[in-house]
Amino acid sequence: MTGMGVGAIRRAGILILLGFSACSSGADNKVVATEQSKGPPPMPAPETISSRPNAGPGERLYLDKCAMCHGPAGMGTGLLARRTEQPLLEKRTDLTSEFVMQAVRMGIGNMPAIPRGEASDAELKQIADYLSAEKGSGQ
Repeated sequence: MTGMGVGAIRRAGILILLGFSACSSGADNKVVATEQSKGPPPMPAPETISSRPNAGPGERLYLDKCAMCHGPAGMGTGLLARRTEQPLLEKRTDLTSEFVMQAVRMGIGNMPAIPRGEASDAELKQIADYLSAEKGSGQ
């Protein structure tokens, strides 16, 4: 009879420990679940030619050939943010057309060189002129 009493006491002790464990971990799980449900902020909408119907020629080429990396959700934006206070190329006011053209053709940092087959000299000039133009308050 003593053996059964000890076994019953052990089972009861284990159940009590499991109960305390479940109660304390349940509160932790609720906090973790709440934090996980918040998640990261949503990605900004991509900039495309259709999102800017009044874009000029240089801007249209930028959206077609550059914005996928240098637009609001592009990977180039994050890398550029480490190097400058104005990570979006379209918002920068310190770019010259010549600098943009050289950076595109030679590559810069993590950006690879862009060959003429992907952007002709004429297209690149339009993009560079667009990026180096004085930005109005809307940009």
